[in-house]
Amino acid sequence: MKIIQPTFQVFPDLSGESALRKVERIARTCYKSEDKIEPDSAKKIVRALIRGQHFAMLEHVSLSVQFITQRSFTHELVRHRLCAFAQESQRYCAYEGEKFGGEVVFVAPSLLPEDSPAYRQWAQACAAAEQAYFALRAQGVKPEVAREVLPNSVKTEIWVTANLREWRHILALRALGTTGKPDPRMLELMPGLLKELQRVYPVFFDDLNA
Repeated sequence: MKIIQPTFQVFPDLSGESALRKVERIARTCYKSEDKIEPDSAKKIVRALIRGQHFAMLEHVSLSVQFITQRSFTHELVRHRLCAFAQESQRYCAYEGEKFGGEVVFVAPSLLPEDSPAYRQWAQACAAAEQAYFALRAQGVKPEVAREVLPNSVKTEIWVTANLREWRHILALRALGTTGKPDPRMLELMPGLLKELQRVYPVFFDDLNA
């Protein structure tokens, strides 16, 4: 059994500057004001679009994020509609195989101190689930059935691709809690993702603050 911490990685389709210029060019089509494009005009018009909640223009730029996290995180994430998802499949991944190191990987629960009795009980439950999974596989049970004994703490990988408008919506809910306190697992990654996107895509996310 292996225990890891959750992580994310951003894969932008365009650089922040290129994204700004693309959105400016598209937005100016609406008003036929392409002649007003200047070296520093993109930031100004994108800020104006966001202030005016003219978010449709932001749908023309997408980015992908890879999360390595627990299954319970992805149960929340895939509820968002305007995204493309690709997730590690427990139907086809046989964790006893060499490719997986012959072990099941679990994500540490951030709310349980590692030296606490509760953490030890969690780790024991994960170890028991791993043993049950391997015992079922040894009996010839397919991964799609054996996975039924695995808990939400099992590590998974998921790619999420969405446009910038949808990422703003996701982060408003999952990092800032605009509709209520986010799930604790979301708070492990989403505030950090917001800060990273504010760095990678300046202007587009600058107005989203905790």
